[in-house]
Amino acid sequence: MNLALFDLDNTLIIGDSDSEWPKFLIKRGILDAEHHARQNDYFYEQYKAGTLDIYEFLDFQLAPLTRFSRSELDTLHAEYMDEHIKHIIPQKARGLLAAHFAQGDEVMIITATNRFITGPIARELGVEHLIAVELEEDDQGNFTGKPSGTPSFQAGKITRLNEWLAARGETLDSYDKVFFYSDSRNDLPLLSIVSNPVAVDADDTLKAHAEAHGWPVITLRD
Repeated sequence: MNLALFDLDNTLIIGDSDSEWPKFLIKRGILDAEHHARQNDYFYEQYKAGTLDIYEFLDFQLAPLTRFSRSELDTLHAEYMDEHIKHIIPQKARGLLAAHFAQGDEVMIITATNRFITGPIARELGVEHLIAVELEEDDQGNFTGKPSGTPSFQAGKITRLNEWLAARGETLDSYDKVFFYSDSRNDLPLLSIVSNPVAVDADDTLKAHAEAHGWPVITLRD
């Protein structure tokens, strides 16, 4: 059996679910557009440069979740999916997933975006296994605005994947091939240890690295 790992944002979807969520909240009047845009630009430039402080970003990104109950958030998320996500899932992405399913591969999305945002997206894509940033909850099951455990970002993706594998009594060597599809330089740590790294609509740094190392460079844009 093979293992097929997929980044989510700008890989399986044409855009960033982390960015689309606050855009949705701004439309609802929940976030201040000017303040959020300024902060988001600040963090996005760090992300592109590979220098993002993930904990500083999560403090910013998770804060709005604390203002609502889980039931309120679930209602908002359903509207967010319809308005912001479903139309940015390209058919080529669905087709690539379907090809791995048809081969009997184990398929996983592994993303630096949090589970609240990405869980329903993974379900929409038919992907059972998801590694995402986990969120701390209070006694009532509401979000505290803090992450839980190791964030699945950069080398943290390796840590979280190894934890998932260990819980199954496996390692990467348990699989004939391990694919990882990603667009971002931030995923070079994990891309560099799998047997079949694939650059998907890659940023300039990842594209150059992939070409230099003979990795496939593909697009999933329709």
